[in-house]
Amino acid sequence: MVVPVIDFSKLDGTAAERAETMAQIDNGCEEWGFFQLVNHGVPKELLDRVKKVCLESYRLREAAFMESEPVRTLEGLMAAERRGEAAAPVDDMDWEDIFYLHDDNQWPSNPPEFKETMREYRAALRGLAERVMEAMDENLGLDKGRMRRAFTGDGRHAPFFGTKVSHYPPCPRPDLITGLRAHTDAGGVILLFQDDRVGGLQVEVLSNGRYRSAWHRVLPMRDGNRRSVASFYNPAFEATISPAVGAGGEYPEYVFGEYMDVYAKQKFDAKEPRFEAVKAPKSA
Repeated sequence: MVVPVIDFSKLDGTAAERAETMAQIDNGCEEWGFFQLVNHGVPKELLDRVKKVCLESYRLREAAFMESEPVRTLEGLMAAERRGEAAAPVDDMDWEDIFYLHDDNQWPSNPPEFKETMREYRAALRGLAERVMEAMDENLGLDKGRMRRAFTGDGRHAPFFGTKVSHYPPCPRPDLITGLRAHTDAGGVILLFQDDRVGGLQVEVLSNGRYRSAWHRVLPMRDGNRRSVASFYNPAFEATISPAVGAGGEYPEYVFGEYMDVYAKQKFDAKEPRFEAVKAPKSA
């Protein structure tokens, strides 16, 4: 599968280059649910520093991961096999070490340059996410800034911008456990940095289903430590979200925080029932 690759700098090029790039973004959102951005304006030097501090932070956490439930569970399955017993693959946990960064939580203190580097990175990614959203606004025929206003409740609340730092250590039996189970993401725009790639994912309800989130998963590998840094530009929990494109949409109006309560319990299930669960009651 060839992932769409989009030169984001051409939005500032000639009229023909801009039109072609906008069409590529529209196709990536509508037909794929994700795409890879190049020449996106985030300095390579900054990306290199992010890669370095995230790897160093994992090395400080590695011993704890080796004592975690996924590792103990997999060791138990392998021990059972050695005794001649059948070992069924685990389908309710992930071979993944993660921590989250947002404005209000505690960040790792080591390595010493971690906080400064990740603050700079998150500021750059937040700006990039807003530029991607403006391109989506234009492609969907919405006023510039329409999605951002919806995410902030017309400026009354700050959007939720979180970053998930993940590592997938070498797994001795990738046939018995997943790296990350198949799921769709919730929220707005997800910018993913892995192996020097920055890609955009997902807007669904505001586009009335035209731009859909894509199912994706992570497979564990026997060799190598895989890194993934995903930044989520999501609506404020207080924001009310409803279709902004077309009429008679398949999605209800809902408060994003209520949807996230449902999503936390149903992340790895089909997404349609989540919207039913938060559907606002009709007034009489």
